Amino acid sequence: MKPVPFGQTGISIPPIVYGTSFLGNLYRKINDDVKFNIMQNWFAAGSSPVCIDTAGKYGAGLALEVIGKGLSALGIDPEHIIMSNKLGWYRVPLTTDDPTFEPGIWADLQYDAIQKISYQGILDCYEQGCQLLGGKYKPQLVSVHDPDEYLAEATDPADREQRKQDIRDAYQALFELRDRGQIAAIGIGAKDWLVIRELYTEIPFDWVMLANSLTLFRHPAELLEFVHHIHKNGVGIINSAIFNAGFLTGGNYFDYRKIDPSLVCDQDKLKWRTTLYEVCEHFKVNPGDACMHFAWSPPEVQAIALNPSKPERIRQNVDILQSPPPVSFWTALKEKNIIHKDYPYV
Repeated sequence: MKPVPFGQTGISIPPIVYGTSFLGNLYRKINDDVKFNIMQNWFAAGSSPVCIDTAGKYGAGLALEVIGKGLSALGIDPEHIIMSNKLGWYRVPLTTDDPTFEPGIWADLQYDAIQKISYQGILDCYEQGCQLLGGKYKPQLVSVHDPDEYLAEATDPADREQRKQDIRDAYQALFELRDRGQIAAIGIGAKDWLVIRELYTEIPFDWVMLANSLTLFRHPAELLEFVHHIHKNGVGIINSAIFNAGFLTGGNYFDYRKIDPSLVCDQDKLKWRTTLYEVCEHFKVNPGDACMHFAWSPPEVQAIALNPSKPERIRQNVDILQSPPPVSFWTALKEKNIIHKDYPYV
């Protein structure tokens, strides 16, 4: 699958961007040989350059270390890899039994992480990220990671405004890096697309990574209008977390929160998933494949981010994107209220 221009960044990216949270031991430890095999398959799947997305938050920098060592061992020319690094989390020594930054999410870590969103803090995160990568490989795309969660922790309006200023200051530092030619383009990655829209009124992002927002489960018309608007302005768009943290493909987490069957809202989600699976079974369509095609369906989306933990899935995902389900499948999903009836792209 050929790369396409990524907005007006001057970079072309393939339709699949590879997420790397599993390289940081998301939910469970993965053996080093499996991680290396995953990276080998990025390059064996056919797209060039390969585009990956990582973050200092992933395993408190573990993913960055794995990537740097793996790329070096594979002998990958830096010209053949495009890397996005989401900044805002900084590795620190582990002083407790388990990491404190996201308890229960990461497995077998040797370090902890703290959030550093400020002018100097984001520069510290950038420099540490380059060091963990080993120096040879550096990100061309950078962003502030989880600014929506940072704002959500505000205790009152004044605190929120101060936190918003922290974010503005962090982006000022990133724009200076871009102006010096150290990076190519500046973006934002967030789960709450409304925060992306709010910040976009002040900060001229080059690209946007939507997470958990534009999926088979959740695709509000207001979001589609925003995506269309920023695309017209030349903003590159990546759609990520398209399985709502694994729930749509059978997992027990929805948007990184464990499902509680005693809650009415979670009962509704489980019923929705059961209906989706019934339609998928009738049409012989894998639910994960349906999620991928749906996430890629808006014409403004240049790429989807996938995070396979099994090496064999990487080539399969490329093949899947080239074989869409029949129109009758999407019609059936609309009839069952799995997809909004007015969704225009399937």
